[in-house]
Amino acid sequence: MLDVLLTALANVASGEHLLFLFSGVLLGLAVGIFPGLGGIVGLSLCLPFLYGMDPISALAMLIGLVAVIPTSDTFTSVLMGIPGSSASQATVLDGFPLAKQGHAARALGAAFTASLFGGLFGAVVLTGFVLIARPVILAFGSAELFMLAILGLSMVGVLAGHSLSKGLAACGLGLLLGSIGGAPATGEFRMSMDVPYLMDGIKLVIVGLGIFAIPEILDLARQNRAISKDASLGSGWLDGAKDMFRHKWLCFRCAIAGCIVGALPGLGGSVVDWIAYGHAVQTSKDKSKFGKGDIRGVLAPESANNAKEGGGLIPTLLFGIPGSGSMAVFIGGMILIGMEPGPSLVGSDLDITYTIIWSLALANVLGAGLCLFLSPTVARLTTIPYAYLAPFMITVICFAAFQATRDLDDLLALLGVSLLGIAMKRFGWPRPAFLIGFVLAGTAETYLYQAVQFYEWSFLTRPGVIIIGVLIAISVWFSIRKKPENPVEEEDEKISHATNLKPQAIFAGFVVLLFAFGLIDASNQSFLGGIFTGGVCAVMLVFSGIVFYKLAIGKVDDPVNYDHEHVGEHVGMEDVQSMGHYLAWFVGFIAGIAMIGFLPALTIFMGAYLRTKAKASWLRVIVLLACTLGGLTALAHIMILDFPRGYLQELIELPWPIG
Repeated sequence: MLDVLLTALANVASGEHLLFLFSGVLLGLAVGIFPGLGGIVGLSLCLPFLYGMDPISALAMLIGLVAVIPTSDTFTSVLMGIPGSSASQATVLDGFPLAKQGHAARALGAAFTASLFGGLFGAVVLTGFVLIARPVILAFGSAELFMLAILGLSMVGVLAGHSLSKGLAACGLGLLLGSIGGAPATGEFRMSMDVPYLMDGIKLVIVGLGIFAIPEILDLARQNRAISKDASLGSGWLDGAKDMFRHKWLCFRCAIAGCIVGALPGLGGSVVDWIAYGHAVQTSKDKSKFGKGDIRGVLAPESANNAKEGGGLIPTLLFGIPGSGSMAVFIGGMILIGMEPGPSLVGSDLDITYTIIWSLALANVLGAGLCLFLSPTVARLTTIPYAYLAPFMITVICFAAFQATRDLDDLLALLGVSLLGIAMKRFGWPRPAFLIGFVLAGTAETYLYQAVQFYEWSFLTRPGVIIIGVLIAISVWFSIRKKPENPVEEEDEKISHATNLKPQAIFAGFVVLLFAFGLIDASNQSFLGGIFTGGVCAVMLVFSGIVFYKLAIGKVDDPVNYDHEHVGEHVGMEDVQSMGHYLAWFVGFIAGIAMIGFLPALTIFMGAYLRTKAKASWLRVIVLLACTLGGLTALAHIMILDFPRGYLQELIELPWPIG
């Protein structure tokens, strides 16, 4: 055993290994900062360069990239309110409000320190667990994985605020949209309306950007100011590091959850950050600041999603079973360099396994160190007037969303989900609850179908199912034990809701119609194809109907404590225009892309916006536009990405990148 450890240590300490590890870390930083790309794109980019490389060096590059993306994707989540990837969606809830309050550097410092802790913890757990992991992982069947998905759904109670019916209806809406496309059991197309694009379902990256990013960008654009008023960010990142040590036990518990969930195939980062965030809320005596800038809401998901990478390597290395999409690409990379994941990695090739583990730990140190070093400088982006940032961020989001399937319909789906997100934000429907439902829809249905097929309904009596069921009951009890109290917020909300009941009632009625449509569609499917969506819609018709009934009779529903708008929030501010005005800019940009292509539409959109909204000089407009066009073109060329093609390119053959 000592020889194995010494061999692994020599591999990690070699200069070539460290060079490639550092290269992977730098690439991971670049990919993570760019919203919507994530680990799958980054790892896919690495694959063409692996041919002919030394296997240990190739692994170093892959591990460096895998380790740092969950750290670097925090930049846009905190600074712009845009989830850098699915693993940083929960970080937006408190990280972005902290940035708007002038504490961006503190939020980033806390996030990167927690990420470092989580990454190192995951590597330590992986070191000791790799030899005993096999029986533990094999003990989790489809029944237990289904119950874990339900555990994730139980977090809705935490995020529903005061209006449980509205929170459950929002979650049901996410489950409904997440079920669009082929049924796992039968392959029947549900709610696709014979639209080819919908037959494959709506992609998570589009939903994440549309539900969170676009509503926040348009809201900040209409306020016509910087994200943060405070230009003196100083050394706030050090305060964030102290926050991690102040709440070290919370980070420790969330890191454990990250390792466990990461080790279970099929769940991954889309779930673990919500579980960690929900745990932070449940175990806190004072819940009033969550969703408005509580540092614990940053620490919990960040410590969990980095620890998840260590856990995710367990089934990947030992069984060749990817724990997530990025791990699937990682397996492809291992096969390209002649390594076969499986039991041999805990036998004759154990030194390679420990080389991977220790490289993971070192990459976390390098990535977190670089991010901490950059955070005070990058945090100053929040002091730039938003009229300059808004067109650039909308451009980046549209470009990232298009990479989901590289179909123009990606942008139409982004527009539709953004409209839903704007309405949910404006009328107090909890968007995190919606996103949890969307993420877990396919997972819950697939594992339920498999559990019933394998065990029939006796799966409910399995010991693992019972244990997780008890955990769910405890989670729900914590959720309803005590709700956040904020009398000032409630008073503002009651004024806002009382003066806008008609638009709220119309939106609630629209949600009721969506569930009715889902129920009708389910009735036209086979039993296995429609039972899940039909059951969800039948239950959610009750909860959405309650919300609609209260609004229709003029009764103000209790507000949720997230995603609210105070009626007096913008009073006295100049140049505040309606959301519809800025929504028209966004719609016009997408329409322009559809007609004349991405880069020509970008030139017109960004130039017009900077001139009319930012009042920028022509010289500044030209410089900013040239930098944006050059940067996106270089990125597309290096990463082999496409630009959306418009009707013009279909008629006229034009050279790349215009064509």
